[in-house]
Amino acid sequence: MDKNTTRYNVQLYIYDLSRGMARSLSPIMLGKQLDGIWHTAIVAYGDEFFFGGEGISSCSPGGTMLGPPDTVVELGETEVSEEIFMDYLSSLGESTYRGDRYRLFEHNCNTFTNEVAQFLTGHSIPSYITDLPSEVLSTPFGQILRPILDSIHIAPPGGNVINGGRNL
Repeated sequence: MDKNTTRYNVQLYIYDLSRGMARSLSPIMLGKQLDGIWHTAIVAYGDEFFFGGEGISSCSPGGTMLGPPDTVVELGETEVSEEIFMDYLSSLGESTYRGDRYRLFEHNCNTFTNEVAQFLTGHSIPSYITDLPSEVLSTPFGQILRPILDSIHIAPPGGNVINGGRNL
C-alpha cells in the first residue's frame, strides 16, 4: 500500500425519527420492543449523504431539520477519492437510488447507507437498523399499517439533491 495514499474518515449518522416514542409505544402497538425508527446517513468528505423521496441528497453534517444525530458510528476509513465517490453517487442517483425508487420498507435511507458503507469501507451498517422493516412487518399490526406506511416518502429537509453529477 502506498504510504502517500489519502485516507478519509467515514461515519454513520443515526437518527431516531420517533424521538424515543418507538421505545414506549412499540410493545403496545407491535407486541415487541423497537428502540427507534431509524434514519441513517453517511458522513464523508465533510458532508452528510442520505437517500429519501427526492433521491440522494447531501448537506453539512447534522444540517437537515433532524438536527444532530442521536448516535455516530465510526465505520472506518476509505481510500476512495471524493471525485470517484461523487461519480459513484451520481451513477446511483440516476439508477438505483432515484427518488421514485424509494420504498419505506424495501429500498430506503438505510438500504442506501448500507450499500455506500460497503463501497467505501467494506463494512455494513448495524443489523438492528437494516432488520427494522422485517421486524415491523412480522407483526399483525405492521401488516395492517403497511399500505399506509408504503405511501410515506421520507426526505429530511435541508439537503441538496445529487443528480447527474451536479448538486441542484
